[in-house]
Amino acid sequence: MLKDYYTTIKQPVEGLYKEKGSKFLAYGFPVQSEDEIRKHVDDLKKKYHDARHHCYAWELGIDGNNFRMNDDGEPSGTAGKPILGQIHSFGLTNILVVVVRYFGGIKLGTGGLIQAYKAATADALEKAERIQCTVKKSFSIRFPYDLMNQVMRVVNDEELIIKAQKFEADCNMTLAVRESKFESIIDRFRKSFGVKVIEDQYPSIKT
Repeated sequence: MLKDYYTTIKQPVEGLYKEKGSKFLAYGFPVQSEDEIRKHVDDLKKKYHDARHHCYAWELGIDGNNFRMNDDGEPSGTAGKPILGQIHSFGLTNILVVVVRYFGGIKLGTGGLIQAYKAATADALEKAERIQCTVKKSFSIRFPYDLMNQVMRVVNDEELIIKAQKFEADCNMTLAVRESKFESIIDRFRKSFGVKVIEDQYPSIKT
């Protein structure tokens, strides 16, 4: 069966790790888009403009293919990669973690940096309340008013989400359904005489 659910964090969280004078401030955010991610990163860079590094990693979606890591001047693979590794260890997606580092004057070495970014991220994520969300797809239907009862029976039976509706001689409804049930619901509506189904161009909605 198509997987149409994922786990993320309910609200922003913070973590902290200190080592040899360096401070690693971790910030986790639930996110839905790259625009949202950029805003969080930019806001933290402005807030902590005097910090040496603002390293981060994020992942979106449920297929594991949409993610990024950024070491922001740290040696390659010592910051973004361990941050992303913790995101995966906690089984999360639709999340951004930024770790702001204040240098304490003593170099930590490659292994020390990896451990520090990992520990700061883990400290934040361990405090987070995790929630499971479903991926939904939206579509619109058009039908004559005399089919209202039949249409609403399907809407109620399948627990569809009504996003918009307009009832006139011809009725229009925009609905959302779990992605795993999308094809069967579309097929059910199409088999109902007089119901026209219009699939949205960008149908995936994560809620």
